[in-house]
Amino acid sequence: MNDQRTAARFARPLREFLHLESAGGVVLLVATLSSLVIANTRIGPDMRDLWASKLTVLSIGSFSLTQSLEHWINDGLMVVFFFVVALEIKRELVDGELQQWRTASLPVVAAIGGTALPALLYVAFNAGGPGAIGWGIPMATDIAFAVGVLALLGPRVPPALKLFLLTLAIVDDIIAIAVIAFFYSGNLSLGWLAVAFVLLGVVLGMRLLGIWYVPAYVVVGSLVWYAFLESGVHATIAGVILGLMTPAKPLSPQTTEVSVGESSSWGTIRTTLFEVKESLPVAERLQHLIHPWTAFIVLPLFAFVNAGIPLSRSLLGEAAASPIAIGIIVGLVVGKPLGILLATWLVTRTGLSVLPAGVGWRHVLGAGALAGIGFTVSLFVAGLAFTDPTDIENAKVGVLIASFAAASLGVALLRQPANDSS
Repeated sequence: MNDQRTAARFARPLREFLHLESAGGVVLLVATLSSLVIANTRIGPDMRDLWASKLTVLSIGSFSLTQSLEHWINDGLMVVFFFVVALEIKRELVDGELQQWRTASLPVVAAIGGTALPALLYVAFNAGGPGAIGWGIPMATDIAFAVGVLALLGPRVPPALKLFLLTLAIVDDIIAIAVIAFFYSGNLSLGWLAVAFVLLGVVLGMRLLGIWYVPAYVVVGSLVWYAFLESGVHATIAGVILGLMTPAKPLSPQTTEVSVGESSSWGTIRTTLFEVKESLPVAERLQHLIHPWTAFIVLPLFAFVNAGIPLSRSLLGEAAASPIAIGIIVGLVVGKPLGILLATWLVTRTGLSVLPAGVGWRHVLGAGALAGIGFTVSLFVAGLAFTDPTDIENAKVGVLIASFAAASLGVALLRQPANDSS
C-alpha cells in the first residue's frame, strides 16, 4: 500500500508536468512557425524594428530603466523561465529522481555525455575560428519541445522513457545554467556582484525569520535581478539562484483532516486555510502557479521574437558553408544521441545503473535524438555567444535545421510499437 501511495505521489505531478509540456510544445511550435512566416513577408522588417524599440519600465528622477523590447524578453521574462526550471531542479534534488544516486546516475551520466560530445564536435568544426565561442549552443535541450514530441507518440513510448528524458533534460539545464554563468557572462563588476549577494542574504534572512509574504520576495528578487544585470553575470542566473533557494519542503506538517463547523470563527478558518496551504512546499506551489505562464507565454514569446529569420537564398547558402551552422547541426543531430547512447552504455556496463523497465537501446537512441531539439535554450545561448549579426543568423539557421532534423529522427526511431524494446 505504501509503495502504491509513493508511486501515485510521484506519478500525478509527473503526468501534470508532461501534459503541460506537451501542450506548451504545440504553442511553442505555432509561435515559431508564425515568426518564420512573418519574417519572410513584407512586414518582417517592421517586426524587427518593433523588437528593437525602447521601453522604459521605471523612471525615478535621473534614473531610468530602459531597454529594447527584445532585451526585456530575453533578459527579463526569461528570468522567470529559469526560475521555474530551478524550482523543478530543487524539487527533484529534494524529493525526486535526483535524490538517490542509484536512480539518478543513468540520466545524469547520459546528460553529461549528451552535452560534452556535441560541444566537442562543434569545436572540431570551429577551432581557431571566430565561431569557437559558440561551443555551448549545441549542448542545450529544449524541454518543452522534446517532451512534447515524446508525449505525442503516446503508447508507442514506454512510460519509464518519459521520466528518463525529463530527468535528463533537467540535468542538461543544470549544465547549461553553469555554462551561461561561467562562460557567457560579461566583464564582472565586483561592486554590483557584492550587492547581489547581500540581497540574496536578505532573502535568506527573510526565510529564517519566517517571512512568507510573497510580494516582499518579488520586490527583493527584482533587486537581485537588477544587481546581476549590472554585475556582468547574466541576469537569468538570478532566477536560478532564487529558485534553488525556494523551500521544497512543507512549512507545516501535512494536514490530514480539515473540519470547519458552524461555530468556527474567522480566525480559526484563516488559520486552517493557512495550514492547508503551507502543507504544500512553496516550490511546488510556485511551480504550479508560474509554469503555465512560462509554457504558454514566456517561451512562445521568446521564440516569436528570436526565430524570425528571413530565409533568403543567400542566407541559406551562407549558412550551408558556415562552420557555426554546420557545427551546431552536427552537434545536436549527431552528437546528442551518440553522446547519450555512449554514456548510457557506459553507466550500465559498469553496473552503476540499469535501463528502466521496458526501455531498450532503440528507445535510448530515440530519446537522445529528441534531446537534440535545442531550440529555445540554444537560441538563447547563441544570442549570448555572438555579437556579429551574421554569426547570430548563421547560428539561428543551424539551430532551426538541427531541431527539426533531431525531432524527425527521434520520431522515426520511436514510432515503432512500445512492446518492441530492441
